[in-house]
Amino acid sequence: MPAFFMNYNTIQMKFKILTAPGFGGSEPQHWQSIWEKENPDYKRIEQRTWFQPVCSEWVQTIENEINNSHGNVVIIAHSLACIALMHLSIHSKYLIKGALLVAPPDVERYDFPKQIKGFAPIPLSKLPFKSILIASTNDQYTSIERAEQFAKAWGSEFVNIGNKGHINLASNLGSWEEGKIIFQKLFLEII
Repeated sequence: MPAFFMNYNTIQMKFKILTAPGFGGSEPQHWQSIWEKENPDYKRIEQRTWFQPVCSEWVQTIENEINNSHGNVVIIAHSLACIALMHLSIHSKYLIKGALLVAPPDVERYDFPKQIKGFAPIPLSKLPFKSILIASTNDQYTSIERAEQFAKAWGSEFVNIGNKGHINLASNLGSWEEGKIIFQKLFLEII
């Protein structure tokens, strides 16, 4: 194993890594679920309801998991969980060291699903921790321009990965090696 990856694994052990799925949770073949299987130390933030999300509940659940982690937390958030994390970040100063923000949706769009409640307006304040935002050029829930606007407002590094849809199960990414490389980069920037 190359020295870089050995050091990366050692570095990763100093942090509590939480995964935060979006609407519907992440199915077993979703890259986020695969990463959890490959890394048993990763802990999924389980929401009470995946299909009738209420922002205040999702934020409280994330906050509780961070509090229970007792240490330096890195969050891997997908889709709607990115927006919940933004709402949490404007109200608190937890020990979040970094976040990988994958495919944050534009919940302010007129055509956004109505069963998703309380996530708009989207906070556009600079995050108090390091973050990388990954977006796709053909995401049906966010234009690439809007994703770039989020990244700029949040102080996130912006990564455009091309035509990958909503970067979910339908994107057919498997273990998503490109995402792992970007996640490793985040770790190198927070140590």
